Amino acid sequence: MNIEKNVKTFETVTSETLIIGIQKHREQMKSWSLVSDFFGETIDVWLRSGDINTEAQKLTKIPYTGVNAQLKRIIFVGLGEQKNNTTDNLREAFAAVGKEMKASKIKDVAIWMDSFATDRIDEEEVAFLAGEGLHLGYYTMSNYKTSSNEADAYFDAVQFVTTATIEEVASNFEVGKIYADAVNEARTLINLPPNMLTATDLANYAVEMAAKYDFEIEVLNKAQLEEIGMGGILAVNRGSVEEPRLITMKYKATPHFENAIGLVGKGVTYDTGGYSLKPKDGMVGMKGDMGGAAAVLGAMQIIGATRPNQNVLAVIGATDNMVSGNAIKPDDVITMYNGKTVEVLNTDAEGRLVLADATTYAKQQGANYLIDVATLTGGVIVALGHDKTGALTNDEEFFEEFMGAAIETGEFVWRLPLTNNDKKRIRKSDVADLNNSPGRDGHMIFGGGFVGEFAEETPWIHLDIAGTSDASAPHVLGPKGGTGVMVRTLATFVEQRAND
Repeated sequence: MNIEKNVKTFETVTSETLIIGIQKHREQMKSWSLVSDFFGETIDVWLRSGDINTEAQKLTKIPYTGVNAQLKRIIFVGLGEQKNNTTDNLREAFAAVGKEMKASKIKDVAIWMDSFATDRIDEEEVAFLAGEGLHLGYYTMSNYKTSSNEADAYFDAVQFVTTATIEEVASNFEVGKIYADAVNEARTLINLPPNMLTATDLANYAVEMAAKYDFEIEVLNKAQLEEIGMGGILAVNRGSVEEPRLITMKYKATPHFENAIGLVGKGVTYDTGGYSLKPKDGMVGMKGDMGGAAAVLGAMQIIGATRPNQNVLAVIGATDNMVSGNAIKPDDVITMYNGKTVEVLNTDAEGRLVLADATTYAKQQGANYLIDVATLTGGVIVALGHDKTGALTNDEEFFEEFMGAAIETGEFVWRLPLTNNDKKRIRKSDVADLNNSPGRDGHMIFGGGFVGEFAEETPWIHLDIAGTSDASAPHVLGPKGGTGVMVRTLATFVEQRAND
């Protein structure tokens, strides 16, 4: 993609499409006089007649036949009331433009940066939101129809009409695109059919990423997992013909790998529920049960591209959960990697077994802080719906830091309690140290709390994205399917930690 690093004026724009933000009360716009000078009295007529829609995220496309012969059309982007013009709203407004560009096959644009800026949001920040929003909105879910004609991944070029430092604007736009690219990669992974994304495929994807970004990488196969006694992942994998993998990547920002943030992802590439078999309707869509792994890989892609001064460790447990004569059964007792025993009461509560072993391994590999991400429970959807990620923690200060990143990215996270009574129920078993499914009540808390038993005293956050990892319909930032949720928040948290 060509990001031009020359300041453009209206008269020198060589793109066919110019994007301009327009507020409900145009007199509040920082540079309304420039817009008025460019269009003359015509724009006042358009606004008074309602031909330009100023409501938030509403687009108005108008042909242009003025002095600039290169320019063919203007897309006015409604911004609504200035008091509501937040970074979240601007990101969404640019995503709406991205969708329009995709639908209309617009391949290059110019953005008038100052028309989106406010007293609170300068042009440099607008540039980041534009790079992020345009590319999130432009994304289309791949399909495998024989008649499908897949278009180019993105548009070709962008220009900036700006009064700010052009290098800063262009750089911030590029970083926004890096964030969006990673989210879209995670979306694509989640959307892949399960026969096209096995544990081995996921490991191969990680190996390619590690080579691109110079990460250290280790991939343990089934024989190696058996040798070290990683009983949780192996138990889940017992019913499968596909081998499991444990994927570990290290981003070393300092000579000594210390003060490291560990990102742990659930990579269950398909979940039948095992002998606690899901109903047929509940099984559809279980290709996305590796959404946690996708989020971690997406975050690592951003980290690899932006190179923050913060050590990061990523660990992904990858397997599917199938049914066979060798599969684990309710009432089985298994021994986890850290030596704790678990009574299996529900083979459909498999993700926590995978995460638990991966969490223990992350600690062994040097993680000083832990964040695990998983499409873990239907209980989080019952509790919070499809638009909120559920969270647990054992460290207030660590969680407050993390929430700063979630707020910045606009990804809604809500913390649930993990009490001593909850822990007692997880530890209740006549035959083992723990049980993997204390009950349907408080299911999200029990699922995440089980992982917390393996985090132990290490500062830890659990993120249950079962409701937010997949969208059943198109939404403001993208199409139906995988959302890539938590990619931006995880990467932003790492960046903020690096800057502390």
